[in-house]
Amino acid sequence: MFFASDNTSGVPPEVLAALTRANEGYMPSYGGDPVMTRVRDRIRELFEAPEAAVFLVATGTAANALALAIACPPWGAVFCHRTAHVTEDECGAPEFFTHGAKLVLVEGDHGRMAPETLSASLSRTGVSGVHGVQRGCLTITNVTEAGTVYTPAEVAALTALARARGLPCHMDGARFANALVATGATPAEMTWKAGIDILSFGGTKNGLMGVEAVVIFDPAKAWEFELRRKRGGHLFSKHRFLSAQMEAYLADDLWLRLAARANHMGARLATGLAALPGAGLIHPVEANMLFAWFPAAGHARARAAGATYYDWSAPPEGAVRLVCSWSTTEADVDGFLALVAG
Repeated sequence: MFFASDNTSGVPPEVLAALTRANEGYMPSYGGDPVMTRVRDRIRELFEAPEAAVFLVATGTAANALALAIACPPWGAVFCHRTAHVTEDECGAPEFFTHGAKLVLVEGDHGRMAPETLSASLSRTGVSGVHGVQRGCLTITNVTEAGTVYTPAEVAALTALARARGLPCHMDGARFANALVATGATPAEMTWKAGIDILSFGGTKNGLMGVEAVVIFDPAKAWEFELRRKRGGHLFSKHRFLSAQMEAYLADDLWLRLAARANHMGARLATGLAALPGAGLIHPVEANMLFAWFPAAGHARARAAGATYYDWSAPPEGAVRLVCSWSTTEADVDGFLALVAG
C-alpha cells in the first residue's frame, strides 16, 4: 500500500535484464554506444519524426531545465501553470539553466492552463520594452500536477496562442506514457502535430531506474542541447546504461503497458474512494495520480497498517495525494480501501 509516488516503485524485470546485458564487454562512451543508435531510431519511428534529435539524461529536472534553456533566452518568460513541476518542484533549476529566465505562472482549473488565461498572460508580458522580461516560451505538463490530462486538441489550443507570438513550446512529459494511455493519442498527435517543439519524455516515473529522453523536433537546436548537457554535467560517460533502460522500455510497448497498469490502478482507487461515506475527489482522475479526502479515522487505520501516502496542504481538511505505479496491485488498492472504510 505504497501510494506516495510512482518514483518509489522498483524496476521492471525486462529493464533489469537489459542492464545486465549492457554490462557485458565494452561499448563506446558518451552516447556513442550502438544501443543509443537503436533508441534514437525507435523514438523517431514512434513519433513519426525521422529528423528529430534524441538525447538521454538521468533526471526529469535535467530534461526540463536543459530543454527550456534552448527554448528561452535569459531575458525571457517561461509561461507555465501555477502548479507546474518546473515551478514547484525543481529548486530553481529552470531559472539556473536558462541563466535567469522568469517563470510566469498561468491559472487554470485542475492543473490545466486555460487558453483565455494564457492569452492574458501573453498579452501582459513584454509590453514595457527593455524594462521587462520578453516573451520566451510555453511549457505544458502532461500528465498535470493535479493528475489531469491534456488532450491533443487542448495542447494545440495553447500552442497556437504561443506560436502566434513566435514562441517555441515544450512539454514536460514525466508521465507522458500515462497521458497517451489516458487519451488514446499517438506520440506524434500529442507532440509535434499539436505544436510541441521539444518533449521531456519521462521514463523514471513509469518504472525505469533513472533515464529521461529529450526529443527535439527541430534538429537545428540539437548542437546547442549537446553543449548545454555537457556544460551542465549531465552527459554520462557510461551512457550505455541509460540507453539500455530506454531500449527495454520501448520494446514490445512495455512503456505503454506499464502506464496502462498504473492508470488502471488509479481508476480503481478513485472509484473506491468516491463511493465511501465522508470521502471525495478533489480533481478529475484521468491517469495514475489522484487527490482525495476522507475521515481522520480512515487515515489512522491506513497508516497503522503501513499505508504510505502524502498529506496535501490544499483544502479540504484531510486532503491527500495518492499515486499508483506500474507495480501497484489490486490487493494494494483493495486493502487500502478496506482500511479507509473501516
